[in-house]
Amino acid sequence: MSKPFNTAIDNGIAEMILDHPPVNAFDSAGWFAIADEIDALGENDDVRVIIIAAAGKGFCAGVDIKELAADGSKIVDVNKGNYETFRAIHRNPKPVIVALHSFVLGGGIGMAGAADIILCSDCARFGVPEIDRGAMGGGAHLQRMFPVQKVRYMYFTGEFIDAQEAYRLGAVERVVPRDELLPAAREIAAKIAEKSPAMVRLAKEALTGIEDGNLEDKYRWEQGFTLEAYTMGDSQESRDAFVQKRDAKF
Repeated sequence: MSKPFNTAIDNGIAEMILDHPPVNAFDSAGWFAIADEIDALGENDDVRVIIIAAAGKGFCAGVDIKELAADGSKIVDVNKGNYETFRAIHRNPKPVIVALHSFVLGGGIGMAGAADIILCSDCARFGVPEIDRGAMGGGAHLQRMFPVQKVRYMYFTGEFIDAQEAYRLGAVERVVPRDELLPAAREIAAKIAEKSPAMVRLAKEALTGIEDGNLEDKYRWEQGFTLEAYTMGDSQESRDAFVQKRDAKF
């Protein structure tokens, strides 16, 4: 399988463009490939800042539900791939900027919530539809972006919030038109790339260390509930209904 992304490095700025039509939903192998690439960029001395953006209809629709509908046991690999991707961003020694457009769902929320700086286009929408897909996960990363009660509202209802609401709540550094998204990310990345790499590395490690709790441990806790959900009939019915494009029956 070809890599579900393209990567380029220029003047200390690495750009990773997610590119897996139609909606940038990744199977377990795709998530592991993304994690490996982000880790490699973090260890590359030619890279000072990492930008993650996407081609196509939207940033990321999360996991490939069809893979899980066909074989529920794949949730173990999917969980691991998600964990490694989000960890690779959050624990990366280099600052990571995400540039988001259109839908930012599920695993896309994990990537955004793990990042250092978030920019988005004015068409961006944020959501965690896991409750309608028979899974859990993403709350830890969502709560790094939004207040607790907003997270719970989004989690319980599956409803989205738009770019302006995300900006109002402080998660997003800047909202720009779609065609200005990458230029805006490059502008911020260039400012960071001019700084001392050693000092930036220390700054990221220090800031990560003073966060409230351990993001990776929190996400591991959530993933245990995803595994529990997958033992329930309602979970399989949710995935079957999604794939078959019908209403779920509980």
